[in-house]
Amino acid sequence: MDRRTFLQASVAGGIGLALGPVAALSVERRAALPVCIFSKHLQWADNYDHMAALAAEIGFDGVDLTVRPGGHVLPEKADDDLPRAAEAVRKAGLAMPMIVTNLTEASETAEKVFKTAAGLGVKFYRTGNFYYQPQPDLPAQIKRFNAALRGLAALGGRHGLTGCVQNHASAPPSYYAGAAIWDFKELLDGTDPRWMGVQYDPHHATAEGGDNWPLNLRLIAPLVRTLNFKDFYWTRRDGKRFKQNCALGEGTVDFPEFLRQAKAFGFNGPVSMHFEQPLGGAEHGDRKLTMDKKELTAAMKKDLQTLRRWLTEAGF
Repeated sequence: MDRRTFLQASVAGGIGLALGPVAALSVERRAALPVCIFSKHLQWADNYDHMAALAAEIGFDGVDLTVRPGGHVLPEKADDDLPRAAEAVRKAGLAMPMIVTNLTEASETAEKVFKTAAGLGVKFYRTGNFYYQPQPDLPAQIKRFNAALRGLAALGGRHGLTGCVQNHASAPPSYYAGAAIWDFKELLDGTDPRWMGVQYDPHHATAEGGDNWPLNLRLIAPLVRTLNFKDFYWTRRDGKRFKQNCALGEGTVDFPEFLRQAKAFGFNGPVSMHFEQPLGGAEHGDRKLTMDKKELTAAMKKDLQTLRRWLTEAGF
């Protein structure tokens, strides 16, 4: 299936979810989506081996590794430390198809991270966030973001790495580019779709779009390369509305419906599981926990089991 046929089929069907430079041209199925853990939530582990062993024990297929300031691997040390982390993940019997970065422009650091990651078999990276400033020149800001993403796509493409911009709900004073979904059309305009796309987050899409999320998803479906999963519900505190993060399945996000649509149109992963409900500091990437580690891993296993049940019900 060529790209034009794929895009036409996506629009005609309502939604089409694609994965990366190869699967964007393919409708091949896998038995299940490869489910990775966002390693931010295991930064309390003693070392790379411990982190990887925990991920395997909980039941994940892989690790979505933090390669950013404060993460498991510092970007400036990627050539030394990223291979060590990857080896620990491999020894634990897991994959590392994706990493999370803070990269927002092509640079020497980005070159180092991309070259090392590609040599280790990584295929996807999440970019850093882009923030709107509360100024009237929004079109000019989008043009600057677009230029930066074009540069990242070109650099990543030379190494066979696909970048993913996460759609992230906004709350003043931070206004995320991509929060409204509609601005992805301009943010990614002219970028090579093989090397730059979206990490779609149903949690944030629901927070921003409410029941309108299927329409928003339809707009960017051909650009979706990776997914992440976490849940929330709306509540009030001191007369103000805010999001309360919660265990998977206890919130307002309609994951079963989303996965049915994803399956129907051939999405085949990888996905990253996030844990942002109160978990003794693990939700924030803390190095020290304030809850029992067994209770923490049990909560993670419960969320993973919920997601795997939904995957089975959706036919993955």
